[in-house]
Amino acid sequence: MGNLVNYTFEDGIARITLDDGKLNVMSLEMLQSIDAALDRAEEDGAAVVLRSGRPQMFSAGFDLKVFARGDIEGSYAMVHAGAELALRLMAFPRPVVGGLNGHAFPMGTFLLLASDIRIAADGPHLMGLNEVAIGIATPSFAIELARSRVHPNWLSRTVTTGEMFAPEDALTAGFIDRIVAPGELDASLMQTAAALRDLHADSHRTAKRRLRAAAMETIRQAIDAEITLDAYRSRMTGPSTVVLPGAA
Repeated sequence: MGNLVNYTFEDGIARITLDDGKLNVMSLEMLQSIDAALDRAEEDGAAVVLRSGRPQMFSAGFDLKVFARGDIEGSYAMVHAGAELALRLMAFPRPVVGGLNGHAFPMGTFLLLASDIRIAADGPHLMGLNEVAIGIATPSFAIELARSRVHPNWLSRTVTTGEMFAPEDALTAGFIDRIVAPGELDASLMQTAAALRDLHADSHRTAKRRLRAAAMETIRQAIDAEITLDAYRSRMTGPSTVVLPGAA
C-alpha cells in the first residue's frame, strides 16, 4: 500500500484511510493501494470504514494529467482499475461505510456510491460526476453505478451537465445517506461500522449480491465493452480535450 493508504484493524473494523499528502488523486498506484487494503480487510473478515486523511478533500478523482498528456496505456490502466475497484466495492462481502469530509470528484464519488452507507460531514464541499465539464464523456460503468443509487432527475443533471452537489442536495439526490457536523464524522463512521460489524456475514453478502446483481452485470458489460486498450487507442487520437483545473 506504500504511503498512499493507511490500514488499521481493531475490534472487527478495518479503517482504510486515503492520504497521498495532497489531493488523494486516484492514480493507478492509489487505486492499487486501496485494492490491496480491501484484500487485507477481506482476510480479516472486517467491516470497512473508507475515509480520507486529507482536510476538506476526499479525492480529486482520476489523475487528469494522464489523460491530458495523451497517455493511452496509462489512461486505460487507470480507468480500468477504477472501474474494477468500484465493482469490487459493490460486491464486498462485509459492510462498507464511506465517509465524505470534503470534495469528491468523480472517481472519489464512485467509491462512495459503491459503499453500503455514505456519511458526509456538513460543509462547502461538492460531489458528483463532472466529467463533461472537463472534456470527458462520462464512462458507461460510472453512469450505471450512479443509476443504481441516485434519483433519475439528479442523475441526468450531473451526467449531462457536470453539476456537482453540496451535502444537502447530495443527500436528496441519493449520493449520501446522512449528514453530520464536521467534528462528528469520525465517531459517526465508527459507530455505524460497529453497528454493522455483527451482521450475519453470509446473509449480508447474499442480500447485497441479490440486490445489486442487475446493476453489477450491466457494469461488468460496460467495462468489458468500453474500457479496453483497443477502445482507448481508437478514441484517444489528436490533441487532448481534457481541461486541467486552473487552466486558462
